[in-house]
Amino acid sequence: MTESTHPTVWLQHNKIQLALHQLKGDTKDQSSTPLLLLHGLGEPLQPPTPPWDQWSGPIWALDFTGHGASTVPRGGGYTAEALMGDVDVALAEIGPATILGRGLGAYVGLLTAGARPELTRGVILSDGSGLTGGGEGPQSSTWFLPGDADGRAPDPYALYELSNDVRPADYAVNFLHLLLAGSELEVPLVVAAKNRPPWLAAVAKDPAVITEPLEQAFGRYNPVP
Repeated sequence: MTESTHPTVWLQHNKIQLALHQLKGDTKDQSSTPLLLLHGLGEPLQPPTPPWDQWSGPIWALDFTGHGASTVPRGGGYTAEALMGDVDVALAEIGPATILGRGLGAYVGLLTAGARPELTRGVILSDGSGLTGGGEGPQSSTWFLPGDADGRAPDPYALYELSNDVRPADYAVNFLHLLLAGSELEVPLVVAAKNRPPWLAAVAKDPAVITEPLEQAFGRYNPVP
């Protein structure tokens, strides 16, 4: 595992040790909503940039399985649903939070928000690597033999498997509907991504979903002006 310059909480998800980085704020502060950053496919930890560095509550960043300082499992087996479990473990640690997902993190953030609406104080879907996945249906079988799968992150198996992860539009919309049914927020989800693969285009069409730039989404969910 790689070294991190940020204070890190280590969490256990089955046999995986997850790195949850505290980027800002007092972990004991219960008065402000935390912000949880979910990275894109293959991305390293990225410090919060404007305007997110002005978030009023604590800011956390999770390394998905096979990324950053988290465990790289042997032999792959990556799915977006497995990474959803990573986020669930993080939310159990930090409590209800606003989720900002980039790329792959946007898709995983949607799934998590639908499965755990009571722990989601708004979710923002933004552009980043791994946003598209593998499309709406299975692709032709291919052989994949990574030449450098040596336990270092990002795991080549993760890059390959999550780039081909099937993401049907109706499946994504089902999780949106779970979020809408279970959330107490008037606007529980914002689409800030300009790139719209089929799953995200279907989500954005729902009349309950707002599409707006990141800066406006920040103002919508930031605990204080």
